[in-house]
Amino acid sequence: MISPLSFVHPSAKLGDKVVVEPFAYIDENVEIGDGCWVGPHATILRGTVMGTNCKVFPSAVVGAVPQDLKYHGENSTLIIGNNVIIRECCTLNRGTEASMTTKIGDNTLLMAYVHVAHDCFVGNNCILANNVNLAGHVEIGDYAILGGLTAVHQFVKIGEHAMIGGGSLVSKDVPPYVKAARTPLSYVGVNAIGLKRRGFTTEQVNHIQDIYRILFVHGTNVKKSVETIEVKIHESAERDRILSFVCDSDRGLMKGFKQ
Repeated sequence: MISPLSFVHPSAKLGDKVVVEPFAYIDENVEIGDGCWVGPHATILRGTVMGTNCKVFPSAVVGAVPQDLKYHGENSTLIIGNNVIIRECCTLNRGTEASMTTKIGDNTLLMAYVHVAHDCFVGNNCILANNVNLAGHVEIGDYAILGGLTAVHQFVKIGEHAMIGGGSLVSKDVPPYVKAARTPLSYVGVNAIGLKRRGFTTEQVNHIQDIYRILFVHGTNVKKSVETIEVKIHESAERDRILSFVCDSDRGLMKGFKQ
């Protein structure tokens, strides 16, 4: 159902059973999948491709041009997965020539006032609580949870299953499976409850904790910690993922544990 009080550009492509409420605006070159709901006063701008069963709440602005002075009008995109919830007043920007796209994964919840800047990649099943702000080129892995009022510096990477406390300033990379909090942002343990909810066994969680004790608690530098992990910790998918993340970190890791 498309309200006669809304504006939908003739070139926009809407799937079956899409609901567009009064005073919503849908621009040209927009694709919206089956079963989506676009609330009153929501704005979806050109270059946006949205999956199925998404909800866009009032006053959200989806697909605006990047807030980047290096943007020169290139036909970039914003790709939104399936079952994504975009709450009130969120602002999601398209990509720049750096990657030409911004992506939001399936089953992700963006609470009110979230900002996702240009060239960000947000994984599947993530939760970004109220007023989370992502600068450009941020990468967030699957199942990550960011508490309210968290601000993430450009080019930062946050690993899958990580949980970041509300009000955090994230200027360094946060590896997978951990909890991060305090000022400056520091390791405060493994996200054990979240991992067990998602099917990780007690043995897997203990294995991950053993790795992070070496990396963040023992007090050695990152290079030495990696060498110790490679020697003392048996191979596993979790170990390999952590080591890969650490070795690929461009901004460096957040601080280790301190009493």
